[in-house]
Amino acid sequence: MDTTTNTAQAPLTARRKKARLIRAYLARLPVWCAWQVTYRCNFRCRICGYWKEPHSPAEELSVRQFERGAQNLARAGSMLINLAGGEPMLRPDLEGIVAALARWHFPFLTTNGWRIGAERARDLWSAGLWGVSISIDYADAARHDAQRGRPGALAEAVRAVETFRDTRTAPHQRVNIMAVLTAGNQDDLEGVVALAQRLGVNFMVQPYGILKTGDESHRPRAPVADRLLDLRRRYPGFLSNPYFLSRFDAALDGGLAGCRAGQATFNIDQRGLAAKCVEDRGRPVGSVVETPMPVLVKRLRERWRKNECKACWYNCRGEVEALYTPRGLLSALPMLLGNWRALLNRRPMYCAAAI
Repeated sequence: MDTTTNTAQAPLTARRKKARLIRAYLARLPVWCAWQVTYRCNFRCRICGYWKEPHSPAEELSVRQFERGAQNLARAGSMLINLAGGEPMLRPDLEGIVAALARWHFPFLTTNGWRIGAERARDLWSAGLWGVSISIDYADAARHDAQRGRPGALAEAVRAVETFRDTRTAPHQRVNIMAVLTAGNQDDLEGVVALAQRLGVNFMVQPYGILKTGDESHRPRAPVADRLLDLRRRYPGFLSNPYFLSRFDAALDGGLAGCRAGQATFNIDQRGLAAKCVEDRGRPVGSVVETPMPVLVKRLRERWRKNECKACWYNCRGEVEALYTPRGLLSALPMLLGNWRALLNRRPMYCAAAI
């Protein structure tokens, strides 16, 4: 692990960041983290309870603190960093946050898509955003709006997909529709996959997690894995790793052991506090701004070694765990190297390069 950084260092090229990411993977250092830039939210989703908690902009990091945190993270290598929340687009300085992270890492964004204008989308791409996922759970407006607690949510999400799609400034920049798989939409998911195909973007899925609300009624019903794998075969823009999809039924039937949270992945909250995962944020191991990265890595690994949790199969867990299996890594190579499947089939490119 690097022990020094240089504040005057120029931004790393994409090639150097890719090489550093690969070295981190081979050294079993973290390669992915979720950074919750805010827990404030403008939606009232049934499948999440964060919006019920009191949060203030005063508790959130400044852009300068993001710069320090990003540089500290870089001591372990370059990472895939998902900017989430809450709703990250509520941060008026999000472009500065993206630029701070993009110097050393690959920043991604997850958003509900509410009222995103072309100028702001273009500014985010220009700042170094590598990809964006817009949440859409139903192709039917009434059902999606009810799920997300906001009238007009689907119309705004579709407009955001089109806006991000049309304002990209580089060919590698990826636009996804992300659906949370629930008991309510598992039989209608193809409508969302087909919507992504019509819009010329990618599709990814993750199952609802009981830890978000404690409400069992939203949990999908097994079996679902074969259905998801069939959709992936029929829709070239369905990017979720087949290893990840193949284990949905096991995850829904008692859970899966072997979580790598704390070793390959971890979470950073709005105050810069690092924990092994988003659901363990109440037990941070240090500050990404103040605690040296080698110390954070050591403490996170200690949490990982003691981790017996089987409660989730979020894509931040399953997609990353897939990379540590021969089958999963082989399936991920098209995303790492480009969408060769689309080329072979002469289908439209979905801008699928992940790094």
